[in-house]
Amino acid sequence: MSTHSSETLVVRGACPQDCPDTCAFLYHVEDGKLVEVTGDPDHPMTRGGLCVKLKNFAEHHYNPDRLLYPMKRVGPKGSGMFERISWDEALATIKSKWTDIIAQYGTQAIMPHAYLGHQGTLNGLTAGDAFFNRLGSTVAEKTYCESGSSTAWIMTVGPTGGMDVESLAVSKYIIVWGMNMLNTNLHGWPFVLKAKAAGAKIVVIDPVRTRTAKQADWHIRIKPGTDAALALGMMNVIISEDLYDHDYVEKYTLGFDQLKARAAEFPPERVSDITGIPVVDILTLAREYAGTQRSAIRQGVAVERSPGGGDAVRAITCLPALTGAWRYPGGGTIEMPIWEFPFKFDFMCRPDWIPPGTRVINELDLGAALTGAMPLDPPIKSLFVYNSNPVSQAPGAGTIVEGLQREDLFMVCSELFITDTAKYADILLPATMQAEQLDIMVTWGHLYMHLNQPAIAPPGECVPNVELFRRLAKTMGFTDEHWDLDDWEMLRRCYDWDAPVMKGITLETLKEKGWMRLDVGLPDERTPHATGDFKTPSGKCEFASSLAAGGNFVVPVWRSGYEAMQPGTPVDPVPNYIPSVETMMPDGASAFPINLVSPKPHAFLNTQYANEPTQQRRQGEQIIVIHPIDAGPRSIEQGSYVRVFNDRGAFEARAEVSEDVSPGLMMTNVGHWPGLNRSGTAVNSTTSTRHCNLGQAGTYSDNRVDVQRV
Repeated sequence: MSTHSSETLVVRGACPQDCPDTCAFLYHVEDGKLVEVTGDPDHPMTRGGLCVKLKNFAEHHYNPDRLLYPMKRVGPKGSGMFERISWDEALATIKSKWTDIIAQYGTQAIMPHAYLGHQGTLNGLTAGDAFFNRLGSTVAEKTYCESGSSTAWIMTVGPTGGMDVESLAVSKYIIVWGMNMLNTNLHGWPFVLKAKAAGAKIVVIDPVRTRTAKQADWHIRIKPGTDAALALGMMNVIISEDLYDHDYVEKYTLGFDQLKARAAEFPPERVSDITGIPVVDILTLAREYAGTQRSAIRQGVAVERSPGGGDAVRAITCLPALTGAWRYPGGGTIEMPIWEFPFKFDFMCRPDWIPPGTRVINELDLGAALTGAMPLDPPIKSLFVYNSNPVSQAPGAGTIVEGLQREDLFMVCSELFITDTAKYADILLPATMQAEQLDIMVTWGHLYMHLNQPAIAPPGECVPNVELFRRLAKTMGFTDEHWDLDDWEMLRRCYDWDAPVMKGITLETLKEKGWMRLDVGLPDERTPHATGDFKTPSGKCEFASSLAAGGNFVVPVWRSGYEAMQPGTPVDPVPNYIPSVETMMPDGASAFPINLVSPKPHAFLNTQYANEPTQQRRQGEQIIVIHPIDAGPRSIEQGSYVRVFNDRGAFEARAEVSEDVSPGLMMTNVGHWPGLNRSGTAVNSTTSTRHCNLGQAGTYSDNRVDVQRV
């Protein structure tokens, strides 16, 4: 709690970051200044504590480098040279440029680019969708994170919230699969520890010996991109040794015979060859998981980040139904409980405004779209970036920079700071921070709604995203009622407040209490699928997906890199192991012998806070973790500076020689600002733009490189 005087005003809020924890905030304000931000001690997830990323959140609002006024570029693209202008001039410039572009090329020559730099209902992922759909721009497909996992989840169990993370406290066997919870789901970890104290076994499946793996009872090292093979190998053992729940499978699943046939293709010996996991460990894991009820799997986003990641998530999601784990509190699996929230996306996004035939471009293909490697008619002549920093976060960063340098590209960026992306903008627009705006916070990790109320006035001429798009709409002459609604009315229309899960929750009660739990049952009693009730077409857990079975669930197939999209191929109804393109190459088949994975950092949230000196000290400079067997022949020692490279690009980092990674594997963190690194580049200079087999997700973990001392 705050140590400030009784004169301090305390305002309730919630964390804006792209994180499953979505903490409840208490803003402490004195004389109109935000002096401290603390976690709400009464919130069952937050419990009064904030992660290291948010330790200086109050000071973050007063960072001297903050963008406070509209700006226009006065130097070369990428120079970061801007001068202040008025909002009127900024909006007039945008209108003039866009009017000329539309007259010559049409509205689809304009493309937005946004993601979850903010996670709010009004100011987050969909903040600009209604505006750009009304404008008729190219539709930007947003698949930075979770799109492969979510597609796989819906194909298997439907849009259900699944397990509650709080239910982990009563689990007896917990597998954390592809997630470093201590870095990216810190407030879920106490429930794991509570289960462990009561005798539960904690297993972490991860290629790297992470902070979380070091605290587990058992760390299983797996080769990146081979998760589907392990899940199918577990099924092979569970089925062949008759460890599955016959009654649950018969009543509440679809396609068991097909799954059985697929699992038969993955005996433990084959799975060991694929995954690098000893046969005895595969047998033990399968037997312990199936034989310990109240078994839970916490799935991480990392599983999707390989070419076959979608099928890996499908296979993992089948396991609790095979063993009947869903029958019990603390049993099942967690992907994204966000499916329980009754959003009204038709209002939020206004898909009815999209002109028929409007093209869709995936945001991860931004470099190809801007450079002409992806043939487009019309070409992209204007880019509008908000809530995103693609030069750091998107794959193929070198090609993106090449595209942003185009003199004929008119770029607008709404930002908090002049990021590596923003420095290429022609017009910069200043955005508010969380303590300065109203919003309901979306959470993809637990089952609480939060109202974030403004605690201080916005500095300078900063505006929330919701207001930015109102101004743009009126500038472009849109007269729809949508643009006249105030923030409170927008929030009323963004949710179905009469939905059963919203029992007792209103805007008025949220104003008073700050947060409330959805009415979905208590964590230690919750069994959402004890008797099936899956939200699939069949109402069952679909081992064989009915969405895929008819051949009408089609995903695009990409050869490699930026080559043209090939005709779609139907998805196999039953999950399979799809080998990675680069990771699983035989030794000697690639000029780049080491696989590089790039998980999220501990002290940054993606790129946010990576420009804060305090957070830079906590995180440290860009490093790579390399095994001694790989370091020795390259004369790389602890603390050596190295160049990591492949045919896509390169970056420099400081080496940490450690057995936390296996031979042939290196690890670095995504999130460092390229412009603040030694080489002016970062890890995504080396990553491929291939997509996962489902949901067009990125394949960041399928990345072969080499490394040399510098």
